[in-house]
Amino acid sequence: MLNINRKLAELESKGSYIKVGLVGAGQMGRGMISQIESMKGMRVVITADLIVDNITHAYEHAGLSRSEIVTADTLEEASNAVQNNKVVATSNMKLVTTLPEVDVVVDATGVPNIGAEIAWDSILNKKHIVMLNVEADVTVGPLLKKMADASGVVYTGSAGDEPGAIMELYDFADAIGFEVVALGKGKNNPLNLEANPATAEEEAKSKGASPKMLASFQDGTKTMVEMNAVANATGFLPDKPGMHGFEGSVNELSGIFIEKEKGGKLNRRKIVDYVNGIAPGVFAIIASNKEEVNAEMKYLKMGDGPNYVLYRPYHLTSLETPLSIAKAYLDHEATIAPYFGLQGETVTVAKKDLEAGEFLDNIGGFTVYGKLLIAKEAKEMNALPLGLVDQNIMLKRPVKKGEIITYDMVDQTKESTIWKLRSIQDREF
Repeated sequence: MLNINRKLAELESKGSYIKVGLVGAGQMGRGMISQIESMKGMRVVITADLIVDNITHAYEHAGLSRSEIVTADTLEEASNAVQNNKVVATSNMKLVTTLPEVDVVVDATGVPNIGAEIAWDSILNKKHIVMLNVEADVTVGPLLKKMADASGVVYTGSAGDEPGAIMELYDFADAIGFEVVALGKGKNNPLNLEANPATAEEEAKSKGASPKMLASFQDGTKTMVEMNAVANATGFLPDKPGMHGFEGSVNELSGIFIEKEKGGKLNRRKIVDYVNGIAPGVFAIIASNKEEVNAEMKYLKMGDGPNYVLYRPYHLTSLETPLSIAKAYLDHEATIAPYFGLQGETVTVAKKDLEAGEFLDNIGGFTVYGKLLIAKEAKEMNALPLGLVDQNIMLKRPVKKGEIITYDMVDQTKESTIWKLRSIQDREF
């Protein structure tokens, strides 16, 4: 990854560049467009969003003139625009996944079902796909990766997202021979399982954020989903349902992530978790059984052992996504992917007492939140994966607050793409 800047500069010096297609011109997408316009060897040539004005404003804020932006509804219009070095704004996401000129597609929608559709279509059209949609990834990522591998394209999560940042620490430590004991992230706010768009509205307004998005962080769902992605990529598991959620500082992590019988707080090694008090960072807890290695780590002021902390105090979300785009295109490698298949499962839990006939909403809403379990345990319970939940899911019976919702408790009134893909995945794996 350290050579990406030189590789992109070389690409541009040859009169070429990576042509990126983006779906979703929200906060993440807009930031990514501006960042890429500052880079060599890459451009977002087409963007789809339900509100086309969001796209034109994003391109203008990135420094493009109005004359360089073409609104297109057909493949021919879009193709001609890109060939003439213009960029395309469209409300049709299929243009992004089918446009021949596009090399890499980025999903920045945050909606699991739409993300699954985008990834599926991109792979069928033999385009690399970068997911800024961890919810879709933890639900059907193993199947999508298998399909991408068979099609000769890259399926990957994004650099800058916390799972991608954690994976970089893991790959670094694993490559040089350390034992990786635990992987985790900091949580930005106290866990509030009852958080919803109404309770989050005031804070969201002050931060210029979506109340629904903020609620999904406050109720822990985003943390569960993000560590689910790390579990699927590494084979590490939650140490208990929902993880521990320890309190601590960076300096305290090495002592916390030791087995209970050795004075720490873990039941076992190779686990994923989160910690209140170290946000917005991510970490890896590492160890070595070599005397010389431990002596050098002490000399390097990494601590007295037996565990050491690798800590990254930032992650730049979609501003780092271009690194994953380039890595997929130039090196045919993923930043993070579900290499171990379905190891964890973020299951659906009732946020309040719910009645028979009531429809669920979705992530960050009023009815449910996510909880990370070991996938095998979730399957034994017949638990409903949170990524399958949308407004078309109706309860067949009352559900108590805090109860895990299972497949047999719900009816699906309209079948979605992600349900179809999950059915295939469950059969395949």
